[in-house]
Amino acid sequence: MEKVFLDEKDTTKNCYTLLYPPKLPYAGYLFLIPGFGETAEDVLQQTDLPNKLALHGILTIIPTFQDGVLSFGVDSSSQQTFDRILKDVTAKHQLIDKKFYVGGFSIGGSCAIKYAENAAIKPTAVFAVDPPLDFERFYNSAKRDIRLSNDNEANPENRYMIDRLEKETGGNPATHLAAYYSISPYSFSDTTQTEIKKLSNIPLRIYTIPDINWWLTERGADFTSMNATECSAMINELNRLGNQNAVLLTTQNKGYRKPDNRRHPHSWSIVDNDELVQWLLKQK
Repeated sequence: MEKVFLDEKDTTKNCYTLLYPPKLPYAGYLFLIPGFGETAEDVLQQTDLPNKLALHGILTIIPTFQDGVLSFGVDSSSQQTFDRILKDVTAKHQLIDKKFYVGGFSIGGSCAIKYAENAAIKPTAVFAVDPPLDFERFYNSAKRDIRLSNDNEANPENRYMIDRLEKETGGNPATHLAAYYSISPYSFSDTTQTEIKKLSNIPLRIYTIPDINWWLTERGADFTSMNATECSAMINELNRLGNQNAVLLTTQNKGYRKPDNRRHPHSWSIVDNDELVQWLLKQK
């Protein structure tokens, strides 16, 4: 394992962690993008996917973008930093002709899909673990949660995300809808399907657990505020556009966060890593 900084004077952002396979040549390389607030070390605690990839010859790169662990992933600055890190890695490790995979958890999954939509060199395959995809929906759901909550009960993450989305887009969906369409990997209300049409030929997997009873009981949330809703909608539209290699994978009774193994369906652990590695290796 190695950590590389694009700017040696700043160790908090614009860097990446490499997990090397035990021998050369590499079978490919994979950018594994953390969820919001996660460090590379957090990712390695929550999932053994990088170790399993290494055993099959795949180099794993875990990036940290320009805003450190608070990088938003789908914004233009994060996407540009993704490009910088990609160019740095490929130049140093002779990866130009190797298979190139992108995946991530939560907003890291959103970042992976958004990158695949706009990348000049398309990834061989993409996967995302319970990503928020439609930020118009996300904004409105967060606003609704605050409205339904007593002042001291509203989820502070929703307050933060509303402010962050307004900062990234310049306003709210009512006044800046085009900006929400641009930043979102998928938008339910965008009848032109502008963003997802760019994925019509890319193998894509989205993992989610639509565990409605957990969300109702533990978070006071319902289907309208769950990522599973738009994950299924996006896959449905991609299938209808002709991409039969776009698949929604739902599981049950999974989702535990380390180190205390507490139940949470929005977790890295909903993925069958062995099966995912085999799927990645089959893609051409």
